[in-house]
Amino acid sequence: MERSPVLPLDGTGLEALVFGNRAGPAGPKGDPAAEPAGYLVAMDPGVRIHFLDWGGPALYDGTARAGAAPRGAGIPARPGRSDVPGVLLIHGLARTAWSWSPVARLLRADARVAAMDLRGHGLSDAPTDGYDPDQLAEDAIAVAEGAGLLALEDDPLAEGSPGERRFVVAGHGYGAIVAAWAANALGERCSGLVLVDGGWIDLPAETEMTPDEWLAAIAEPPEVLASMTAWLADREAFDPGAWGPDGERAARSEVVETAAGRVKLAIHGHALAASVGAMWTFEPRAVLPAVEAGIVALAARDDDAGRHLAALREVAALRAGAGRPAIRAAAFPGLGHDLPRHEPGVVAAAILAAARAAPEADRGTPDGASG
Repeated sequence: MERSPVLPLDGTGLEALVFGNRAGPAGPKGDPAAEPAGYLVAMDPGVRIHFLDWGGPALYDGTARAGAAPRGAGIPARPGRSDVPGVLLIHGLARTAWSWSPVARLLRADARVAAMDLRGHGLSDAPTDGYDPDQLAEDAIAVAEGAGLLALEDDPLAEGSPGERRFVVAGHGYGAIVAAWAANALGERCSGLVLVDGGWIDLPAETEMTPDEWLAAIAEPPEVLASMTAWLADREAFDPGAWGPDGERAARSEVVETAAGRVKLAIHGHALAASVGAMWTFEPRAVLPAVEAGIVALAARDDDAGRHLAALREVAALRAGAGRPAIRAAAFPGLGHDLPRHEPGVVAAAILAAARAAPEADRGTPDGASG
């Protein structure tokens, strides 16, 4: 796939996000040998949420703090520096934490990074309830705390300078909705919210569909599910140039093979329906103006009616009217929904821009954190 032009967005409540070096903060592909560790956070009543810990620079100048992470199952204390931000990555609908691998490889040179499996997805449990905004936000916050990305409210590093530990939550698609709920719930404990092609759209209004109708419209064709080979070939075809071991592992994590040799989505039907139901309850006009954190938005190709960008502009204007900082935004008119795969360096740069302490420092080249 050819490199897509970037369209900085401005207007009422919007500030153009300009990228200099699009290779990314730690080189074009990050560390290909890095492997994350998997952990579980236990929620009530006994629901386990899985996340991948990608690590990052050493915290507290190499001096580890005592004590295990709260709510974590066997999660060790993590050393590191107080100036290193924590970043939580949240995947899209029917995806898994592995979909963020290309971005996580880049970020880990400059941030402490974890990617979670949402409730009902990946290796997280799939209960029949808990797919409401409050619980989904609580799941994300518990992972952030358990992974050591987010200071506890009674932590001496939770507030103040220079010991303040900055936290950014980034989501893609459905994950952007959950990220927005989490950022809103965290208030001043969240420094930045990054919305990757989602999180600002009123889906019932834009689609004019019910959740069941939308699920039927996005269902995978039978030929794509005919075999694992067919499934992987279809995923590769979206962007052959970006396909590699990370893409294949992410694709394999999204399906299971049946005894007949076909594949089916790994997410259980009840969890998929409940997740889409949650998406249909999201009210961006109410949630985003209430978010205290700075917001960065990356938009993929718009629909023919231009509704995606129009929705972003509407929300940005509402946020400006509420006295919030402008949403820093850019669009990629030549790319589809999967921006973390198509442009991992740009997505990583946007997340680092959101993590910086002074918004003024982000104008110009937000991807210049380390090269």
